[in-house]
Amino acid sequence: MSSAHPYMLDTNAASTLIRGHITAEMQNLLMGHSVCISVITEAELRFGVKRRPDATRLAKTVEAFLQDTPVLPWLSATAQAYAELRTQMETQGIGLSAMDMLIAAHARANDCTLITADRAFKQVPGLRLLDWSTSSPK
Repeated sequence: MSSAHPYMLDTNAASTLIRGHITAEMQNLLMGHSVCISVITEAELRFGVKRRPDATRLAKTVEAFLQDTPVLPWLSATAQAYAELRTQMETQGIGLSAMDMLIAAHARANDCTLITADRAFKQVPGLRLLDWSTSSPK
């Protein structure tokens, strides 16, 4: 499966963007490329808002971000890619958190480069990564 959005923001990249802590590298990337998030990242962002019910400004900012950013749905093909990836990684003794595994599988299934500063994703075989905190877009 191929995506119209070649780049997918993971949760830490999306959160950084929402908080306004955008680096020049990330700003350049966002201006020049089509970017999306996984529905898993949407779930994590919404959970973060629910944990802070008094943070109304944050809730509005997250909602605006979600309105402006394409969210890729979780499909049966994504579930199949997840099962294959998780089996491969467990066989090799490589572990990721549950949510990170879901996001990694989603990015791979949709042929997206994952934008992240989380080094844990470097363990995922075949996952293209771009560290927004240190890299420039190609």
